[in-house]
Amino acid sequence: MVFAACERYPVPDFNMKKLVVLLVLLLVYLQYKLLFGEGSLQDVWQLHQDVEFQRQENIELRERNAALEAEVKDLQQGLDAIEEHAREDLGMVKEGETFYQVVE
Repeated sequence: MVFAACERYPVPDFNMKKLVVLLVLLLVYLQYKLLFGEGSLQDVWQLHQDVEFQRQENIELRERNAALEAEVKDLQQGLDAIEEHAREDLGMVKEGETFYQVVE
């Protein structure tokens, strides 16, 4: 049946060659866009890298925020934490104490 339809409506060979050339050019164009155009595989790979870097940075910042939050809670709760902060970070000493610094 298909052959009968082709015999009734023959497709000129010249038009088939144009169609094949057009399809090949379309394929080449699409491959080029896939490999080098906007939204290409390289762009997608770079975006995955950026997302992974951002995830790692977010993890580090969450840990830092948790430490700062714990320090804030300690400072709000008691004088011992304030004294510790003053001694360690600010280099303060109590009245009547003598500060000794050991240099190696």
